[in-house]
Amino acid sequence: MEQRPVLALESTIISHGMPYPENLEFARQAEQECYQHGAVPATIAILDGLVHVGLDGAMLEKLARGKGVEKVSTRDLGLVLSRRKSGATTVSATMRLANLAGIKVFATGGIGGVHRGVNETGDISLDLKELGETPVVVVSAGAKAILDLPRTLEYLETMGVPVLGYETDEFPAFYSRKSGLPLPWRVNSPHEVAAVYREQSNLRLHTGILVANPVPQKHEIPAEELNPVIEQALSECDGQGIHGKDVTPYLLSKIVDLTAGRSLKTNVQLALNNIRLGARIANEISSFQR
Repeated sequence: MEQRPVLALESTIISHGMPYPENLEFARQAEQECYQHGAVPATIAILDGLVHVGLDGAMLEKLARGKGVEKVSTRDLGLVLSRRKSGATTVSATMRLANLAGIKVFATGGIGGVHRGVNETGDISLDLKELGETPVVVVSAGAKAILDLPRTLEYLETMGVPVLGYETDEFPAFYSRKSGLPLPWRVNSPHEVAAVYREQSNLRLHTGILVANPVPQKHEIPAEELNPVIEQALSECDGQGIHGKDVTPYLLSKIVDLTAGRSLKTNVQLALNNIRLGARIANEISSFQR
C-alpha cells in the first residue's frame, strides 16, 4: 500500500478566520498547494458529531458558510461530539486529533497565545498548553500579532516547547516578519526540522515543535505600520465588552476592515507559505521512517 506523507490543516481559519467566499477559495487553494508539494491534505473538522480527518468539497462548503459551526478547542471536543454538533477545530483541537490519527505535521496561519492584559483577564490560549503536551510539528507564522508576544514565548519555554526560527533568528509576528524577539534556535531546511522531530521522538519527549516561518517579505505588513491598527482594534474590542473565544475572530475581522482588506491578503499568503513548508517537512519525516 502506498504510504504518502500527510499534512494536517485546521478548519477554524475557514469558518472563523476569513469571510465567505474568500475562505472557501483559500481552503481549496490550501489543499491544492499541499498536493503540489508532495503531501496529502487532511483538513480536520467535526460535522454532525463525527470527526473528519480530510474533507470533501461539500464539507468545505459547509464550513465556509459557517452556519451552526462552533469554534472548537480541545476543551470543547467532548461536548461538540456528544451533542452531534458541527465544529471547526482550532490549533489545539487540530493538534490533538491529528496526533490521534497518526499525522505528524500540521500547518496553520498563526498560533494563539497569551493575550494582552492577561493580568486582568487570565486569557491564555489552549494552543500553548496543547503544544506542551502533543508531539506534532506545527508550522506557523509565529503567533497572532494581536497577542502579548514576549509572554507567549515565555509560556512556550515554560512548557518545554522548542521554537525553531525557519531561516530567521527572530520570532515572526504573523503579518510582520519581525517582532524584535530573538529565538535561540534557527533551522534552514525541512531536513533539519525532521531531524529534531526524530530525536525528540527517540527520547519520547511529548511536546510539540513550533516552526516559526515568517510571512514572505513581499506580502508582509511591517510592524510599525500595523501596531497602531492593532491598538485601535483592541480598544474597540474592549469598548464592546467582547471576551473569550470571540476576541480573536473579532480582532482579525476588525483589522481587515482597518487595513482595507490588506491584512486578509497577507493572512492568506502566510498560511499558504506555511502549508508549502509543512508539506516539505512531512516529506522529510516520512523519508526518515521508510
